Amino acid sequence: MITGARVASPNGIMDSGWLAVSGELITGLGTGVPPAGEQVDVGGALVVPGFVDTHCHGGGGGSFSSTDPTQFTRAIMAHRRHGTTTMLASLVSDPIPILADQLAALGELVQDGDLAGIHLEGPFIARSRCGAHDPEALREPDTDSVDALLAAGRGHVRMVTLAPELTGGIKAVRQLAESGVIVAVGHTDGVEEQIRPAVDAGATVATHLFNGMRPLHHREPGPIGTLLDDGRVTVELICDLVHVHPTMLRLAARHAGGSRTVLVTDAMSATDAADGTYTLGKLDVDVRDGVAKLASNGSLAGSTLTMDTAFRNLVVGAEMSVPEAVRATSARPAELLGVTDRVGTLSPGLRADLVVLDEDLRPARVLHRGSWVPGVR
Repeated sequence: MITGARVASPNGIMDSGWLAVSGELITGLGTGVPPAGEQVDVGGALVVPGFVDTHCHGGGGGSFSSTDPTQFTRAIMAHRRHGTTTMLASLVSDPIPILADQLAALGELVQDGDLAGIHLEGPFIARSRCGAHDPEALREPDTDSVDALLAAGRGHVRMVTLAPELTGGIKAVRQLAESGVIVAVGHTDGVEEQIRPAVDAGATVATHLFNGMRPLHHREPGPIGTLLDDGRVTVELICDLVHVHPTMLRLAARHAGGSRTVLVTDAMSATDAADGTYTLGKLDVDVRDGVAKLASNGSLAGSTLTMDTAFRNLVVGAEMSVPEAVRATSARPAELLGVTDRVGTLSPGLRADLVVLDEDLRPARVLHRGSWVPGVR
């Protein structure tokens, strides 16, 4: 029983709140005098649902672009200590056989419940907007390549990012959507006339809006204007205040609203680790003061962001409300993944995944499947 909490419930913040937990599940919540039982008093701290990250490449020195289970565990545990209790493993562009091996290795963690699925961020992306992806690994999204990756994923591929202006792009959007995969538009140089048909064909997500795409222009909205203004599209925002300026975060989040905004980390292996030289796929990345840039040209290369910092930045840096931050870091991404019957809100019957935040909105404790996560702070 967690007591003395400000509970971020689906209906708003509950002062003097309590949550009852049995095994892995939340069994009740309310305000005032809690039911009898063993209690953990959090002293008025804010309790929010466990964070759901739909775009993460690694952390704690471990990368998902690997076949090594120890790297996967490092990444998952690094983010779990920061409150992420549900996540997709994101892969950068690689040749199809290499991606197939990575998908097979990661699939075991999906089956075990340690991951909610796998996100392929490429290889079907634009060379001109490839960012920290190896340009030699990029390819057009032909039917056979898409089929090969879906087969290798054995049903565990939940999201694919692609550039719809590539030859075969719109056909691939339909192919993926009909296979039950979330299709995201990203790393694209497309204009509105190329982006809009992708949404019509089934694309429903904008991969890290603003980053890795043709910029917004008042006479050519490009992917940013087209995706942000389409009510069918959920927009990812990297809320480290480096990738996107706070004013632009506010503009995007307020326009998209709570039903279409998700915060993501786009975190790489250097997250929750020391500055230094790392790799993202096959590319060298220099991390200085927590900012990751390609060694070759200084382009931003993912982030070292964790979801607790993204939550805090949205509230403090971008001046959004706590309920808005809760929705963008938990409820909406859970809806996107179709897992609201398990996670995303503090509701009876759902998993006991939650984060206790101190007065500075930093994690004091994290509960995952009803057990306290060691090493927080």
